[in-house]
Amino acid sequence: MTGPLFLGLDGGGTKCRARLRDAQGNLLGEGTGGPSNIRIDPDLSWTSVLTACREALAQAGLDESSFERIHAGMGAAGAGQSSAVERFLARSHPFASFGIDTDAHTAWLGAFHGGDGAILIVGTGSCGYGGASGRCHYVGGWGYEVSDEGSGAFIGRELLRRAIWAHDGRTPPTPLSDAVLADFNNDLEVLVDWVGKARSSDYGRYAPLVLQHAERRDPLGMAIVADAAAGLATIATRLLDLGAPTLCLFGGLAEPLRPWLPPPVQKVIAEPIADALDGAILLARSALAGSPS
Repeated sequence: MTGPLFLGLDGGGTKCRARLRDAQGNLLGEGTGGPSNIRIDPDLSWTSVLTACREALAQAGLDESSFERIHAGMGAAGAGQSSAVERFLARSHPFASFGIDTDAHTAWLGAFHGGDGAILIVGTGSCGYGGASGRCHYVGGWGYEVSDEGSGAFIGRELLRRAIWAHDGRTPPTPLSDAVLADFNNDLEVLVDWVGKARSSDYGRYAPLVLQHAERRDPLGMAIVADAAAGLATIATRLLDLGAPTLCLFGGLAEPLRPWLPPPVQKVIAEPIADALDGAILLARSALAGSPS
């Protein structure tokens, strides 16, 4: 196999996904790596990128000598911070070319191929992006510490915060609060020590537990999920107010949280033309061609 290869990378707070296509667009292989929020840890992000790429190459029956033919595009969590991009790109890489933008931008490229519309990413973090008439806007996505409403990190953080309320007797305990406190041996000192070292992905791992309990009508689970959906609705509504006619959902928590979104938001949800990985491949192709993405 000769000729250029195109790699799309979707880097999130929990994992990095890769997709490899040839110049004709044929799918050659896919792979997965670890966390890849470039703002939080650029070295770990590069490790995750290369792990995902090697797995995609192995599926394609190629070895690492093919790196020099690969034109890569990456949509990355944390890439909205220019200082994070600079730190990330300061590391050397083995690719023929490498383009990077936010994970929101590449998801939008995949969903609309540059046309009118907006995307809402709901994974470990959350972010809205899009618009109309060639004018795109970001809404949210500034990191779970101050933003990322409705995300997995938001849900996990709220779970721990409200479990502490239950422990203190400020709110009634529920099976969900009992379960998460048992995770820390019902010792808040253990919980606080954990919080001091936790990353967004650590908080995000609690999101499935919250969703499971919400489906069982656990009052705490339902309250947290309702708040998460309300936060996502404010992001979506702002995007629609900016002129986006439709909205596409991306991310591992998008479908589980979709039924909790208010009807006016659900009415405008559409299926994307392609996913974020193919959007990242479009970024790689446009960078190679020297055209704006």
